[in-house]
Amino acid sequence: MSQFVDECQLNVRGGDGGAGCVSFRREGPVVMGGPNGGDGGKGGDVWLVADHNVSSLLAFRDHPHRRADDGVHGKGKDMHGRRGESLEIKVPEGTVVSDMYNGEVLAELYRNGDRFLAAAGGRGGRGNAKFLSNRRREPTFAEQGEHGEERWLKLEIQLMADVALVGFPNAGKSTLISVISAAKPKIANYPFTTLEPNLGVVSLDDDTNFVVADIPGLIEGASEGRGLGHQFLRHVERARVLCLMIDLQPMDGTLPGDQERVLLHELGEYQPDLLERPRLIVGTKADAVQPSELEEMGWQHQVISAVTGENVRDLVGQMAALVHEARQNAPEPEGMVVIRPEVTGAVVERLEEGEFRLVGRDVERVVALNDVTTVTALNYIDYQLNRMGVHKMLARAGAVEGDVVWIGEFSFEYQPDL
Repeated sequence: MSQFVDECQLNVRGGDGGAGCVSFRREGPVVMGGPNGGDGGKGGDVWLVADHNVSSLLAFRDHPHRRADDGVHGKGKDMHGRRGESLEIKVPEGTVVSDMYNGEVLAELYRNGDRFLAAAGGRGGRGNAKFLSNRRREPTFAEQGEHGEERWLKLEIQLMADVALVGFPNAGKSTLISVISAAKPKIANYPFTTLEPNLGVVSLDDDTNFVVADIPGLIEGASEGRGLGHQFLRHVERARVLCLMIDLQPMDGTLPGDQERVLLHELGEYQPDLLERPRLIVGTKADAVQPSELEEMGWQHQVISAVTGENVRDLVGQMAALVHEARQNAPEPEGMVVIRPEVTGAVVERLEEGEFRLVGRDVERVVALNDVTTVTALNYIDYQLNRMGVHKMLARAGAVEGDVVWIGEFSFEYQPDL
């Protein structure tokens, strides 16, 4: 199986929510009418989406940071802010997403279209119009926008070759892959320079890339175990496209037509359906051959020179077209997305003697959305915490008067209910 592990680190951050607005109607003689502050817009989410047209993590190597758009702040006259636009990041099928720090697997995106919410956008703050009640006739506060989630992820995939370069030893496979990709295989003028597959990612643009495998040189009798035998042939099994590279100037004098015949024979003997794969046939080392010599050989296929670059761009384009077609026709692999739900509500954690922490999406949101510098907002926070039963939870956990309780970066001293 032609594959190797490719991994990278990715920082994702959801957009911040817009802040709610504090505003009151001022209509004609009404100096201080009812509240009409609008809500802030929700921040955009960051999604990882498996895409069969993406085959590597190359795009994240130099640009590991991705952030969604922020929500817009609310305004007066009940004008709500616009939601931030979510960001979809395309990753290869088979990408395993884990937390960079603890290694916990968060999701496995196996099939085209599988999605994982990598970082949720922050909730928009509610304007003061939402806090009008019989008890609170003139709410002078609004919620702040919630910060979007931010986390470092580790992405890991097993790259399988889209294109397998098949040919006799010294047919120019290593030279070609070094020209069309960033791979740096060992190149020398003797048989079996390549003892294991070299894989390189060929990137035409942001949306078009594929993996090419430089397969160890094949010789006659490989299907029976000669040379590198099955050790070579097993690497071709999963390739979507085969590219037969024929040496137009072989050191042993084997005619190009005989090379093609042997290669096809060995592939068919090993696994007959390999002959049904899309394939290209190309003559190499065209810089060392005259057109008249090609006519004498009866050569009818395309020729390239990896040294001079002759026809290399055209060959890469043909590879890309065949790979795209093969991907479209490939059956969807079986798989599943594994998502571990986060803690909601509120959970009490004991930190050390005299200190506790409240964790959970709901309780952290109570603090994150409110302005802790104003008395009215602090009173509202206390009201919300009481509704959630936080004080009773702390009492059951053993909290006593004067203990410090943390919620996010906010802390307060515990006072038991009288």
